[in-house]
Amino acid sequence: MRLLAVFALLLLSACGAARELQPAQGRALPDRPYGATATPTAKQLSTASPQARPGRSDELLQKSEERRGDTFDLPPPN
Repeated sequence: MRLLAVFALLLLSACGAARELQPAQGRALPDRPYGATATPTAKQLSTASPQARPGRSDELLQKSEERRGDTFDLPPPN
């Protein structure tokens, strides 16, 4: 039981070893993207863009509103 507790503490202590990302030994970051003025850093490459991860909208519906007419909602052709 004591061995299990020591092992669990060892595993948890490894979780706090966060450091800046670096490319693997002997490897380089990817080439500069076409049209970019500078090569992005590892932090920029690992951060999702707002388009990939959009912000959350918590706007609640305050009052019910009638839907606008949809001009493209046409019956199927005969």
